[in-house]
Amino acid sequence: MEKNIDYLVHEFSGVRTGKASPALVENIDVQAYGSTMKLKQLALITTPESRLLVLQPFDAGTVQNIERALKESKIGITPALDGKIIRLPIPELSEERRKELAKSLGKMAEEARVRVRSNRRTALDEAKKLKAGGGISEDDARHLENEIQKLTDRFIKSIDDHFKHKEAEIMKV
Repeated sequence: MEKNIDYLVHEFSGVRTGKASPALVENIDVQAYGSTMKLKQLALITTPESRLLVLQPFDAGTVQNIERALKESKIGITPALDGKIIRLPIPELSEERRKELAKSLGKMAEEARVRVRSNRRTALDEAKKLKAGGGISEDDARHLENEIQKLTDRFIKSIDDHFKHKEAEIMKV
């Protein structure tokens, strides 16, 4: 269940909020040196201003590959090449785009809730198997089921809290 929360936080970090964040681009795949590499392996990503990302490739020969990967990615930001540096100006989000992003966040959060509930189902099945096999008593099985439900409720609340925080971050002007 913790891995589901970690994955959700990672997914949320890639959603553009109108502020520059290295997480927005660091996992973009770039074709370089005959293989596919993550952008964070090929360039230093900095945020000198709140609405600007600056990418400084470690090797000047990869600038064109990085620029191409940024253009092909679905982040919706056009890179500006400045010699050996790539600048990504983050545009202001429109109200309509904010609402679309909030819906998208809601879908991500619901997928995470489904994964947590699936984990609960697996744990409950294991508890039933233990009870059926004589590994634990009826009372212990009931106690275990209650603990599993409490854990599930805690993780669902965590998902909801992360969602509300990210939604508020997107919706504020």
